[in-house]
Amino acid sequence: MTGLGDVALLVGAGLLAGVVGTAGGITSLISYPALLAVGLPALSANVANIVALTACWPGSALASQPELVGHRPWLGRWVPPSALGGAAGSLLLLSTPPGVFARVVPFLVAAGSLALLAQPWLAARHRRGRPSGAGGVVFPLGLITMSVYNGYFGAGSGVMILALLLITSEPRLATANALKNMVLGAGTLLSAATFAVFGPVDWTAVAPLGLGMFFGSTLGPRVARRLPAPLLRWLVALIGIGLAVQLWINPNG
Repeated sequence: MTGLGDVALLVGAGLLAGVVGTAGGITSLISYPALLAVGLPALSANVANIVALTACWPGSALASQPELVGHRPWLGRWVPPSALGGAAGSLLLLSTPPGVFARVVPFLVAAGSLALLAQPWLAARHRRGRPSGAGGVVFPLGLITMSVYNGYFGAGSGVMILALLLITSEPRLATANALKNMVLGAGTLLSAATFAVFGPVDWTAVAPLGLGMFFGSTLGPRVARRLPAPLLRWLVALIGIGLAVQLWINPNG
């Protein structure tokens, strides 16, 4: 961080990242490189990015009220494990060497993006193979695993959770997106609290990035609501594949 130019860059990047992330789930494609661009090393940028992402939770909740109506029991069931998974991921980040999973992450993001493209077919097949009224173990195991990953690194976790929701639980894209924002936000909040207590947080970077993310996150759900579902699915998936390529070429930013 060297001055007003860096602050302006982070506010602008946060605004765009908030829109893109809460409309689909690729926030870190924009925010993480912006943190690297203002001079933060990879670990500090990762921590600052996760802490700043907490600003997306209240913004997306305010903007997603129509989609969240009637889902309070679902949120009450799945928000707590998502939050605990996020905290576990942040503790894992602080206790393992940087880059332990760097070569695996691009393939996870690519898999989530491809699953999003195949969602209509996968969802139909999942419904045919599932006993009526049974949720199975795919969703809870997937959600907890991705919540841990979200607290550890997070890039692409949104698109992976969105694909999981669409395939197993909620076929309506705008509603699945709103639910994704809520469970991601819960995990991010507990992760941020963990970093604030145990980790190095560059608050001079978090503040402007988080400010932009808050305002961007009030717009993202509205974008998701208005775009045709097939178009939004393709946009998010293609951006996710772009992120996977970027992380594969340069896993440390």
